[in-house]
Amino acid sequence: MSTRTCLIVDDSRIIRKVARRIVEAFGMEVDEAADGAEALALCTGAMPQTILLDWNMPVMDGLTFLRRLRALPGGMSPKVLFCTIETRAERIAEALSAGADDYVMKPFDGVILQSKLSGVGAV
Repeated sequence: MSTRTCLIVDDSRIIRKVARRIVEAFGMEVDEAADGAEALALCTGAMPQTILLDWNMPVMDGLTFLRRLRALPGGMSPKVLFCTIETRAERIAEALSAGADDYVMKPFDGVILQSKLSGVGAV
């Protein structure tokens, strides 16, 4: 079986480190990006199977990244989980309508993340 790949996009190095530890435990290969622009460049090079995406980031926010990702060749294939502190239903709906597969509230742990990743078929 081929190795599953995950891109973690968050401007917080600590969040990326915590998320990396969790998804590597699921046997995934991990890349990291500090903002949407960096993530988009990585995706044009090699499209990951799963993306954990922060909402609020400098340079390019998560929603802008997601819309641009979905417009790329092959950009519909990754499973995208928005990782956010955003709790308003209309904001969550906006993320889902922009192409997110699901969302997970910060702070998250391995159990929550595994459940969400399983739910979208990523693990």
